[in-house]
Amino acid sequence: MDRVSHAVAGYLKKAPPAFGVGDTVDVHVRIQEGEKERIQVFTGVVLSRKNTGIRSTFTVRRIVQGEGVERIFPVHSPFVADVKVRKRSIVHRSKLYYLRDRAGKSARMRERIDAKGDASVVVPGESTEAAAPAPPPPTATAAATARS
Repeated sequence: MDRVSHAVAGYLKKAPPAFGVGDTVDVHVRIQEGEKERIQVFTGVVLSRKNTGIRSTFTVRRIVQGEGVERIFPVHSPFVADVKVRKRSIVHRSKLYYLRDRAGKSARMRERIDAKGDASVVVPGESTEAAAPAPPPPTATAAATARS
């Protein structure tokens, strides 16, 4: 190890959060207000991720009152308390900057569901559960006894 790597090793997080581009995440950020500290949650879609050691960052975008808001978070920052994945999506690019020009349904992405190592594809708006067979229609005698 060279001197820089040795000096930086103490500041790296032991277990950096596991998420990818296209995932919808909750970023828990520590906010200092005077002497008090609180956690603020920033929820959005990960547009990009840059992996460069201690300088690793990720960009999260969300829509607030019709305006797009993006924040860049350092992965190893002590102010980033936690990153939780709400939804994983199927993407074929490493940077999703094209989402900046899209709104509404055109900005949706297909959801990726991993169940016991088996990856399946879910299109937004479709049910993830298999359709249950419909119950048989009631017979005339059952309807007659129900009225009595």
